[in-house]
Amino acid sequence: MAALIVVRPEVDWQSSGGLFDFVLEFLIPRLADRQAAEWLQTVVDNNLGSVSIAQFPQATQQEIGRLLRTGLVAAAEQELPDADAKTSALARLQELADLVSV
Repeated sequence: MAALIVVRPEVDWQSSGGLFDFVLEFLIPRLADRQAAEWLQTVVDNNLGSVSIAQFPQATQQEIGRLLRTGLVAAAEQELPDADAKTSALARLQELADLVSV
């Protein structure tokens, strides 16, 4: 199943459901905004398959951007199993990190 993170209006990142869940599960324990974290957990638990960063307060949007830019790929390098698909998964996650950097 494909999934979508809307980074900002007209800028989105599509991925597999597994990578989408990995991103949200990376963010959930790290977000200071517990209400936002609870919503992301709801998205994962119910397989909703999409989320818009713009739906959150500005401070939370900035925190999400910072977390994705500075920690996502490193966490994936540590946590994803060594397999043939790991290199392409890391590249896709780096694309997301780059999108939030713009």
